[in-house]
Amino acid sequence: MSRVVDSEQANRIAAAAANPSSLIHRYVDPATSLTEVLCGLITTLTFTLGAGIVIQDEGREGTRQLLIAVLGCNIAWGIIDGFLVFAATVFNRGRLRRLGQSVRRATDQRIGIALVASELDEVLERVTSPAEREELYTRVVANLRASEPQPNPVLKSDVLGAITSFWLVVLATAPAALPFLLFDNLFVALRVSNAILLALLFATGFFWARLTTDNPWRMGFWMLFAGFVMVIVAIPLGG
Repeated sequence: MSRVVDSEQANRIAAAAANPSSLIHRYVDPATSLTEVLCGLITTLTFTLGAGIVIQDEGREGTRQLLIAVLGCNIAWGIIDGFLVFAATVFNRGRLRRLGQSVRRATDQRIGIALVASELDEVLERVTSPAEREELYTRVVANLRASEPQPNPVLKSDVLGAITSFWLVVLATAPAALPFLLFDNLFVALRVSNAILLALLFATGFFWARLTTDNPWRMGFWMLFAGFVMVIVAIPLGG
């Protein structure tokens, strides 16, 4: 059964879209942000789940090497994800420009309308009638045909989006490292680190669910459950 967005949630979503006050909301969409943060958290959790063997065999020096490995891995993934976000943004903008060119070159207006419909129907068909879509697509085609083709340069926002994605992945490592700096007992530090990562998984699911129609608590607990299962499985195996 589909869920109806209440007025408070609708206002929150609209405010977030209309007022991108943070760097994250300004340059990276919520879905990408969620993916980047989860990538950093899960990568870090994967390392720390196997840290028990390292701590037992190599002590504090092994722990230091582990933290360096976690940071290095997340930096590498941050660079890769940042590039992928940059490439996807430029590609999608270029794809829409190509669609505009195809509409301009269409010999029949109906062909142009069909091209626009192929791009927008999936988004609009649940909230508009066929007649409304037909009218909208006709105006879009008319505007495209009356305009000149635009280039697809690299924009400042493209670069800042990539940088934001990079830092989202890398900064997810920092909370997991803090317990190893604060506690002398390495096994206590490991368990605290795991607990922090699980809490962050919950917070990530909770925060981003607030931008959708999903229940934040349910989404948060699903994220927490997934991480908790990884911990439960890893501990008997030496993690």
